[in-house]
Amino acid sequence: MNRSWPEFYRRWRREGLEAGACREAGGSPAPPPERLLQAVWRHQRLLRDRLRTLDGRRLRILHPGFHNVEAGPDFQGAVVQFEGEPARAGDVEVDVAASGWEGHGHHTNPAYGRVILHVVWEPAAAAGPGRPTMALCESLDAPLEELEEWLGSEAARRWPEECRGRCFDALGGMAAEGRRELIRQAARVRFEGKAREVRARARQVGWDAALAETMFRVLGYKHNAWPMQRLAELVGWGAFEGGVAEAMGEPVLGWQARLLGLAGMLPEELSAVPAGSRRYVRRLWDVWWRERSGWLEAILPSACWHRHGQRPANHPHRRLALAAHWLARPGLPGEIEAWFVLGQPAAEAIPALGHLLQAGPDEFWDVRCTLRSRGRGEPQPLLGGARLSGLAVNAILPWLWARADAGRNEALRGRAEALYAAWPKGEDNRVLGLARDRLLGPSSGRELRTAADQQGLLQIVRDFCDRSNAICAGCDFPARLRELESRG
Repeated sequence: MNRSWPEFYRRWRREGLEAGACREAGGSPAPPPERLLQAVWRHQRLLRDRLRTLDGRRLRILHPGFHNVEAGPDFQGAVVQFEGEPARAGDVEVDVAASGWEGHGHHTNPAYGRVILHVVWEPAAAAGPGRPTMALCESLDAPLEELEEWLGSEAARRWPEECRGRCFDALGGMAAEGRRELIRQAARVRFEGKAREVRARARQVGWDAALAETMFRVLGYKHNAWPMQRLAELVGWGAFEGGVAEAMGEPVLGWQARLLGLAGMLPEELSAVPAGSRRYVRRLWDVWWRERSGWLEAILPSACWHRHGQRPANHPHRRLALAAHWLARPGLPGEIEAWFVLGQPAAEAIPALGHLLQAGPDEFWDVRCTLRSRGRGEPQPLLGGARLSGLAVNAILPWLWARADAGRNEALRGRAEALYAAWPKGEDNRVLGLARDRLLGPSSGRELRTAADQQGLLQIVRDFCDRSNAICAGCDFPARLRELESRG
């Protein structure tokens, strides 16, 4: 390396870090940015044996919690111990100033009800009643300038080793094929569990209605699964015939009006939507006002829906628009069965199902994500590959397996299992990403090759991680892994 060259890269990097970090115009000191405080907390860049709350109590951090990138507290599942008390599990909120608790509305937000520690930069104000608070400014393990530079390093982005699960080493010590077999078996347990749920529901409402409810739940993701299921319970396939939209030859528009109306999402005033959306919204109301009186008791309140912290393409408006295309085809369950019994190899069957479930051309929704968004130039299909994967492994294949099992058809049950094992992996989510980092490590993406692999890891989380806490107290999964490995 040529030492005679000026260290321009180091200078560039330092200047870039300093540009917006912890200085105000004129050079006067300013609090560090919240993202630096969050990184300090996540990696515990603290004098850990000297920590105290603002009221003077000694504090031990047994686990800092898991960084939450969605709405709610910054860290979830932390384990802390206040002087004279047993260890407690809960959430941690990080703010630059103590006033951020009220200023950001945390004191009235139920999502912050499990916060056990408020972490701030300076003790500018006393802690509020019942809310232990800790200041970081006198507890850092390095000068602030050094931490600013560290924030841009690979180390600050890497998963902290102390946050890994106790099973990390045991899983890492297993042969690769043994690890894969473990995940495959967990995936099968998850698949059969979903199939049993579908079959139990089908005994009450019938097979077609059970499929509708399951598909709607998948469209709702974790936050809106229940309101989506409720809509499916209300409508299902073939629940409505002879409406005004059907008479006009526009069944898709009719179902979009009904679903958005029943969801309580149709704007009451046209002025509330962009000018380019008003014609479409007016057409929805032309249908809904004629049918609304028969559904008044069924309309969902707005509080049922979670709309924040989601990707625009996952907004409930857009998901309901897709579901309307399905409901406009009352024979779709039969079409899905026909696709299944055709017996195509997975390489052909997977895209064929995507074609079957994809909505036709939709002038409004192909270029919008919500009723209030402005149109995009590039059309985007209502059903993407990642959502197709979720529908297949969480709804359609379990439904088909349950039907085959009820009919004692071993061949079709085996076909459902083979398609499940071959289905390409779907989109990532917070739970899956956390499980990969804690249990398998950063290179685990190469091991999770299929949607079934992802499902297997999620099942392990549900069966073991969710029954323990961040420090794996009482979890016997590591011991079971070591016992399995000792048997070869």
